[in-house]
Amino acid sequence: MTRGNQRDLARQKNLKKQQNSKKKQEGDPKKRLEEQAKALQEKIAKKKAAAEEANSEINK
Repeated sequence: MTRGNQRDLARQKNLKKQQNSKKKQEGDPKKRLEEQAKALQEKIAKKKAAAEEANSEINK
């Protein structure tokens, strides 16, 4: 049983798909880390505020 070039075409298609989906991080690594840290701090503050609001409603 032969599959012709179906297997080769599938490999080429998958390779092209993988190359397109790779994420390349651009920019200065230090600056990127600072931005990520800032976003994380904002997320933590937002969760903390929501938790405090929930606790205050429970204590009423």
